[in-house]
Amino acid sequence: MITFRKIVIDRKSRKPKYRQIVDSIIDGIATGSIVIDEQLPSINMFSEEFLLSRDTVEKAYKILKERKIITSVRGKGYFVSRTQLISKINVLFLTNKMSTYKMKIYNSFINSLGSDVHTDLFIYHCNESLFLNLLDKSQGAYDYYLIMPHFKSDQLKHKSFSESIINKLNDIPKKKLIIMDNNKIALKGDYSEVYQDFENDIYNALNDGIDKIKKYKKLLLVYPEKIEYPYPKRIVFGFRKFCAENNLDFEILNEIYDDMILKKGDLYITIEETDLVNLVHQVREDHMSIGEDIGIISYNDTPLKELLGITVISTDFENMGKTAAQLILESKVGKIKNPFNLIDRNSM
Repeated sequence: MITFRKIVIDRKSRKPKYRQIVDSIIDGIATGSIVIDEQLPSINMFSEEFLLSRDTVEKAYKILKERKIITSVRGKGYFVSRTQLISKINVLFLTNKMSTYKMKIYNSFINSLGSDVHTDLFIYHCNESLFLNLLDKSQGAYDYYLIMPHFKSDQLKHKSFSESIINKLNDIPKKKLIIMDNNKIALKGDYSEVYQDFENDIYNALNDGIDKIKKYKKLLLVYPEKIEYPYPKRIVFGFRKFCAENNLDFEILNEIYDDMILKKGDLYITIEETDLVNLVHQVREDHMSIGEDIGIISYNDTPLKELLGITVISTDFENMGKTAAQLILESKVGKIKNPFNLIDRNSM
């Protein structure tokens, strides 16, 4: 059994006692003084030895179990079950969905951190209740919290935050918090951001392609108004501003309909993959030429779009992951706008 001399509790420290228990056991595993299959003291023994409440010890053991560092055996107690995890840094990566481009961010982040960092990935599907529940369960368990705040309202429209979300995020020590992708959220303190500026990003990217865009008679943005994984409305604001300043005729559609009226001289900007596929299919059915009769720009780059020669306006997802990893590795706090560019291929 683990002896109490291997556990260090500093009563003068401002660090919560449950967190001291967690860190002390992890440090013991990292240094080799605590080994796999070694038994931990019971909750009663622990609380009596250090004059702590049962709730404090239970919270520490719960965190260690959730991170699969220890396991409980009915009738026997708690045992160390994992010794290879234990990295110097543990990260919670919390994203609203697992799309191709979100995977790019995650993989770039993991590859940039190296083997000394352990990352747990959770997906909350834009669901506020699930998000809050995940943060409740992980409170105090990680060295860093990487969070992409994109939520859906009851009407399936995009929202960046609520009072409950703000309160929960403000509970996280700011030096441990990195807000990614969407920074339209007001928190107290000095925390990190690696973000897109959705309104100005689309506005500036389209201006970069203005010479080609002006050859088209009408611009059509396909922005899904109500969807399971909604997009920030600021995309629409930036599009409208671009069209108004350049005196361009435009229209905003909810989707590419199965019986679209396609006219030569139209330029479509699609966001959803399904709308892009449906549009390309209909353009081919009508024997029109993409990039000549009908222009297409897609939002967010993927390998398939590159292969098909589809022009995109997109943030640099790999750079976003690398930048977040760099903030952790260098123990820095910063607010960094991620690059967003027009990538001109053959479809505009």
